[in-house]
Amino acid sequence: MPATCDFVTLHTGQKMPLVGLGTWKSDRGQVKEAVKHALSVGYRHIDCAAAYSNEAEVGEAFQECVGPNKIIKREDLFVTSKLWNTKHHPEDVEPALRKTLGDMKLDYLDLYLMHWPHAFERGDNLFPKNPDNTMRYDYTDYKDTWKAMEKLVEKGLVKAIGLSNFNSRQIDDVLSVATVKPAVLQVECHPYLAQNELIAHCQKRGLVVTAYSPLGSPDRMWKQPDEPVLLEEPGIKTIAEKYSKSPAQIILRWQVQRKVVVIPKSVTPARIQQNLQVFDFSLTEEEMSHIGRLNKNWRYIVPMITIDGKLVARDAGHPHYPFNDPY
Repeated sequence: MPATCDFVTLHTGQKMPLVGLGTWKSDRGQVKEAVKHALSVGYRHIDCAAAYSNEAEVGEAFQECVGPNKIIKREDLFVTSKLWNTKHHPEDVEPALRKTLGDMKLDYLDLYLMHWPHAFERGDNLFPKNPDNTMRYDYTDYKDTWKAMEKLVEKGLVKAIGLSNFNSRQIDDVLSVATVKPAVLQVECHPYLAQNELIAHCQKRGLVVTAYSPLGSPDRMWKQPDEPVLLEEPGIKTIAEKYSKSPAQIILRWQVQRKVVVIPKSVTPARIQQNLQVFDFSLTEEEMSHIGRLNKNWRYIVPMITIDGKLVARDAGHPHYPFNDPY
């Protein structure tokens, strides 16, 4: 396995590897070994977030593997983290980033994303709730948060900034005030949620798209019994047999072939390695368009809560909630 993964170039000139390791839902006790294994088999891109509550353990892996006299030079590694919803007040932005840097034992991030456009009540409780289980919100304008994030670039604490879970209108809203342009949009994206319009929108404006849950997040807590299972899709299984690859590898190849970055999460050494092995074959145009036509606009990742015994979208009532727009 060559150590170099293919990459896309951000508007900053940075090279962002097309395959990274996702760390959401990776338990403490597992994530350190997962990161170390990923780095040992050639990954050079790790996707993190304060809200995953495991950055300190990711930092232990970095401390062992990254830096002077270690296997990997810091400048050869691309690290992303995300500003959480409780830290949207402009004066909370830099302290939140510094906490992430301290936890991860890093001097700078390659990319810092605003995790969601909507804010929660300020404080250190990641999920502030009312007695009835609804969230306690804050209504800071994400454009004000963005201006505070721009200062992190000026200070050299982050090389690029970007957005996560923003819709096309919100992206344009940020662009209308930005002096430092967003470099990346990270969103849920897979063959059942192909995001074709949103990707076109971003590419026109110079943003690279990163796909989270690129395999349909099969290990989520809130699965519906009747939902479609992406890895069981017959057309994908047929293509996989043709190339002697797994369905997961076919899905990841489809994304990287259309220059969408993927961050599959795994803590299983064999799968971590397999997810990177997507640069030794290409899909035909027909196969690419077949996979692209599987789109059902099926969103797996919508935070849900139970109110009066019913599952409802937790944040749909927030004025900045992104998924009320078509894309």
